[in-house]
Amino acid sequence: MTLIGHEDAWREWREGIAGERMHHAWLLAGPTGLGKTAFALAAARELVAEGGVPQPDGPHPDVLILTNPPKDDKEEKKREAGQDYELARNIKIDQIRAMQRRLSTRPTLGSRRVVIVDPADDLETGGANALLKSLEEPPVGTFFMLVAHRPARLLPTIRSRCRVLRFSPLDDDAVTSFLALMAPEVDGAARAAAVAAAAGSPGAALAFVVQNLGPLDALMRRIVTEGDAQFTLRGRLAEEIGARPDRTRIAAALDLARANLAQLAQHAPREGLPAIVEAHADLMRLAAQAPTYNFDPGLLVMQIGGLLASAATASQRADA
Repeated sequence: MTLIGHEDAWREWREGIAGERMHHAWLLAGPTGLGKTAFALAAARELVAEGGVPQPDGPHPDVLILTNPPKDDKEEKKREAGQDYELARNIKIDQIRAMQRRLSTRPTLGSRRVVIVDPADDLETGGANALLKSLEEPPVGTFFMLVAHRPARLLPTIRSRCRVLRFSPLDDDAVTSFLALMAPEVDGAARAAAVAAAAGSPGAALAFVVQNLGPLDALMRRIVTEGDAQFTLRGRLAEEIGARPDRTRIAAALDLARANLAQLAQHAPREGLPAIVEAHADLMRLAAQAPTYNFDPGLLVMQIGGLLASAATASQRADA
C-alpha cells in the first residue's frame, strides 16, 4: 500500500483518535484517484490495532469493506477464478444488511471495528437508507469511513452525521514520487507527460502510463489547440479509445479531457473562459453519469471530443 501526501488529513484523523470521544463516522471526500481508499484502509487498521494483540498482514477481520460487487453470477465466477470481472453499478442493500448482521457480534481481535464503504456515492437508494440507520445508532466500538468522490450525491442526512476529511490534488513532486514507486519502468518523458495530464491525481497518473494514454492525450491537446472543424481528430480519438472500451478506460478518458480543459483555461483569454468552464462542467456531468448510464461508447467519445472542440473554438474566437 503506497501512501503519499495528505498530511493535513492524517493530522486531523490522529487528533480524532487521540480525543476523548472519537467521532463514529468519517466522510473522506475528494476527486477520484487521490488515494482516499488507501488512506481509509491504513487508518482503519491503525484504529482497530491494540497493543499486545498480533495483527494480520492480510485482510483484517475487524475491517469490513463494502464496495461494488460483481455485476452478476457470471462475473462472480470470474472473480472466484482470479480473472478480471465487471462491477455492478451500485453497492446493494443486501450488502448493507449483511454488514449490519455482522455488527450484532463483537469485534474479533479487539474492542473496535471499522466499516469502509467505497465509494459511498454508489450506494443504491435502499442501501443508503439502511446505512443511515446504522449511522444514527452505531454499535459500541464501531466506526464508519465513507469514501466519496461526489459527496453531493449522498443523502444530506448521511453527510450530516459524518465528520468530513477533505482530500485535495497533490503537487507534481508528490505525483512524480508516486509514479517512481508504482511504475519505476516508465521513462522520464512518459512520467512527465503523465504528471502533467493527471492534474494532481496520482491514480490518474498511474492510469495514464498503465493504459498508455499518451496518444489519447496528444489527440486531445490537438483538439483543444486547433479545434476540429472537419471532425477528423474526433474520429481518430474514437479509434484510439477503442470500439469497446471498458468503464475504466472511459473514466480515464473523461479525467484526461477535464485535465486538458483545465490547462486550456490557465492560458485562455478572459472572453473564452465561460465556454471552457461550461464544457468542463458538461464533462463533470458525463463523468458522474458514465458509471451508471448505458452510453453508446462511440457516441460518448464523440461527445467528449465535441466539448473539447467547442472550448477550443471559443478560446480561438476570443483571442482573434
